[in-house]
Amino acid sequence: MHLLLLFNFLFFFSGSAAPGEVIKAKTSTAPTAEKLQWLTLPQALEKTKAHPKKILIDIYTDWCGYCKRMDKQVYQHPEIVAKLNKDYYVVKLNAELRDPVTIDGKTYKYLQKYRAHELALSLLNGEMSYPSTVFLNEKQQIMERVPGFIPPKDFLRALAYLSEK
Repeated sequence: MHLLLLFNFLFFFSGSAAPGEVIKAKTSTAPTAEKLQWLTLPQALEKTKAHPKKILIDIYTDWCGYCKRMDKQVYQHPEIVAKLNKDYYVVKLNAELRDPVTIDGKTYKYLQKYRAHELALSLLNGEMSYPSTVFLNEKQQIMERVPGFIPPKDFLRALAYLSEK
């Protein structure tokens, strides 16, 4: 009797497998999450020559907590990723980058005096705040500069609005 109860117990908790049958773990067939293809600004400008799109520039620093929060909560949000991949080239620019960046023959460098890169200073019009998001239109003109952390819901609204501009 005890053997029968033990068998029923094992059978019930092992699913519908017959004795001796190996149960394989189920593997997920869900598609992998879409990711952003981060570019440098020169790469984005080159791509927009062949296929014009707006450009989003995420200006950050390595020490900025809200920058890291933007990376996790906003730039990994599935709806935001899909919208950005569809309508924008996305650029990450470290405001404290030490390497020179050349765009259209002009070289931007790190300026010790400001503890910031010339390119970041130029894009933010000298108003350094991290994170900052800069939106360029298809003609590489600044549409908007948005300082600070932007919650995903507000970011989606901004993307929808700016996509239509």
